[in-house]
Amino acid sequence: MNKSGKLFPTGNTPTVVPSSSFVASEDADNLYNALQADTTNVSAIIKILAKRSLAQRFDIINKYRAQYDADLVEDLKSKLFGDIETLIVALMTPLDQYYASELHHAMAGLGTDENDLTQILCTLSNAEILAVRRSYHQQYSVNLGDDITDDTSDKYKDFLVSLCRTERVEDEDLDQEAAVTDAQSLFNTTTETRWSVYHDLFCHRSYAQLKLIFEEYEKVAGKSIEDSIQEFFSGDVKTGLLDIVGVAKNPIGFFAQQLHATIAGVGTSDRDLMRLIVTRCEIDLADIKREYQAQYSVTLAADIIDDTSGDYRNCLLILIAEEPL
Repeated sequence: MNKSGKLFPTGNTPTVVPSSSFVASEDADNLYNALQADTTNVSAIIKILAKRSLAQRFDIINKYRAQYDADLVEDLKSKLFGDIETLIVALMTPLDQYYASELHHAMAGLGTDENDLTQILCTLSNAEILAVRRSYHQQYSVNLGDDITDDTSDKYKDFLVSLCRTERVEDEDLDQEAAVTDAQSLFNTTTETRWSVYHDLFCHRSYAQLKLIFEEYEKVAGKSIEDSIQEFFSGDVKTGLLDIVGVAKNPIGFFAQQLHATIAGVGTSDRDLMRLIVTRCEIDLADIKREYQAQYSVTLAADIIDDTSGDYRNCLLILIAEEPL
């Protein structure tokens, strides 16, 4: 980790914080009543769970079980449907299990969602990846690395497997001299050596050191590292390398761009939208919101309102610290 204790320097303004008036037993009672009503009171469920931290939601799960001898998550699954069910269940899931299920979903069935694989693995610390690997094996009785190997190929497979091995240095001090040397190594690559050098540096240097390397590379090459990646690589591995650059240079901007991609164009990538909001809301989503507006001249809330509806929309709005409609 860097000196701040983070994988990469991001903002530190969440949109979801622990409720100061939290009483788990009261929330458990109110959720039980909302679920047992003749018509499930989805609005009441959202207003409780979207305004609690993950740790508080776990306390509610335990209190609900103690008071009603029932599994709150299973009761929620039985009464909710569609996107709001998926979102609420995500909010109730430990992050390592949630990431594991998202990675599995990205590889299940025909085809592979390479964007999800890259986005998740590029933005988790070594400790987080190790926890996800354990959860993945517990849930699916197979190693995450083995599934990645089976579902991907060539350079992209090598790239993802390296990320899974948690070999990135996270606690190194910035080394200007080493950055100059590494930048020169990137510039000097040939067709035969290029992938080996890029693969080694992008998967093993800390994000802070990579940012320094990319700055030095531009001085040496007279062009950005992104331009060189566009020139020398293609397909999924190109996208993966560009994601590493985005995270290293401006992680808040990277997440803003990823959020925008879920909403832009025809349709909405709801699963990706949910994952980004659920996983960043207790970390830096307020910072991401500001960057989103700066980059796209529209608020995240406005785009969510335009692209989603109903209880699902209102839950997302609460999670990003905006008023539901």
